[in-house]
Amino acid sequence: MSGIALPVTSLTAIFAGALLLLLTAQVIRLRRRGGVVLGDNNDRVLAKAIRGHGNAAEQLPIALIVMGLAELQGAPLILLWSAALVLMTGRVMHGAYFAIDGTHWTLRFYGMILTFTAQALLLLALLVAWLL
Repeated sequence: MSGIALPVTSLTAIFAGALLLLLTAQVIRLRRRGGVVLGDNNDRVLAKAIRGHGNAAEQLPIALIVMGLAELQGAPLILLWSAALVLMTGRVMHGAYFAIDGTHWTLRFYGMILTFTAQALLLLALLVAWLL
């Protein structure tokens, strides 16, 4: 392998990309089922799936950017791996709430708590690496 190796960021990006792909597929499935080309046609289940996908698309890129910068600058690997695990656990929980109709709201709540925690850990890791 040549170039810059970012194993934590790369593996996390693989899982994040797969999650986004699954959330996208759910939105497509629901749009096709309801014959919806644009918007949500006042379909609550579709609207929820669209928002779940959108939230993942908003949260994951910045987390991966901060993770990659921290990893490039030599942040402690234990902190990076921990943040990656917490981030993806939170994103899966959050995504499940939005993608699977009828799931309990606590998945969304704790998913965001974990996402927020992971983002704070990543910012801390970047700050620590930058200061060292």
